Amino acid sequence: MSEGKSVIRCPFCGTANKVDPLKPLEQARCGQCHKTLAAAASSTTSAPSAPVVVTDADFSERVIDSPLPVLVDFWAPWCGPCRQVAPVLEELAEKYRGRLIVAKLNVDENGYTAREFRVSSIPTLILIKDGNELNRMVGAESRPQIERFLSMVV
Repeated sequence: MSEGKSVIRCPFCGTANKVDPLKPLEQARCGQCHKTLAAAASSTTSAPSAPVVVTDADFSERVIDSPLPVLVDFWAPWCGPCRQVAPVLEELAEKYRGRLIVAKLNVDENGYTAREFRVSSIPTLILIKDGNELNRMVGAESRPQIERFLSMVV
């Protein structure tokens, strides 16, 4: 690291940026995604408090490349157990905001990613950190069981 520089990690994309502490943070931009780091430092959009919808098109960017661990819910609108788990995942997204991202992928609309992860039953919850699958849970489980499942990363 350069002398006198501090490092600010962009919460939008996770890139570590060297910033001169003597210059206004409002002028600093992320070298990767080009978002203002001052906005990133004060923004809550980088740490969503609700599940985010992901698709085949943005799965790699939003899940695999995420600086935070991601719990991906593979679901479908017609699935009763999926609807049963949904409120629990909403609560967990809020509870673990800033430490974990909860993402939802509709398997009917995004078959490629579902096939890549060999999802054959829904709901399937897959915990991904640093691009790697850490664990998976198949079926509608209770909140305490899901929280135990998450305990390895939060």
